[in-house]
This record gives sequence, C-alpha cells and structure tokens, in this order.
Amino acid sequence: MRYSSRVKPISFIKANAAEVLALLAEQREPLIITQNGEAKAVLQDVASFEETQETLALLKILALGSQQIAADKVKPVADVVARLRTKRTAV
Repeated sequence: MRYSSRVKPISFIKANAAEVLALLAEQREPLIITQNGEAKAVLQDVASFEETQETLALLKILALGSQQIAADKVKPVADVVARLRTKRTAV
C-alpha cells in the first residue's frame, strides 16, 4: 500500500467527514491527516483498529513466550500434564 496516496489535510476531513468515514469503512485503509503540511495523525476504521490491537496482543504474548524460553522458565509438557492429572485425581 502506498501511503502517499492516502494523505489528506485536516481541512478536507472537516469538510467531508461523512464521505471520509464511508471511504474508510469501505476501503479499510488508513488515512494520514496533515496539519500545516505535516503528518499529525492516522485515521482508520474501527474494524481495522480492532484487528491491529488483537495482532499486537498476540505479538506481545509471543514475545513474552520467547523471553521465558530465553530465561529458561519453561517446563516439559509431560511434567505439566502429570501435575495436572495429579491435581485432577486429588479433587
């Protein structure tokens, strides 16, 4: 995706808000909003934002897992399963 074609001044957003929102929902591509010629914000539809947040959460989980592996804070699956079975039969 070429972001250079997705740049709009804030005055355009103000004058065409409904059209811009419809376009965002349809195309599902972010818009870069400029103010005084400088990029100031990114505008995107809610569905895309939610997908991005879910992706970031999964990446954080993966990073945490990698850190735990690097710190040798992992246990063999067989040990965990045996411990869970022991707890289950004790109840």
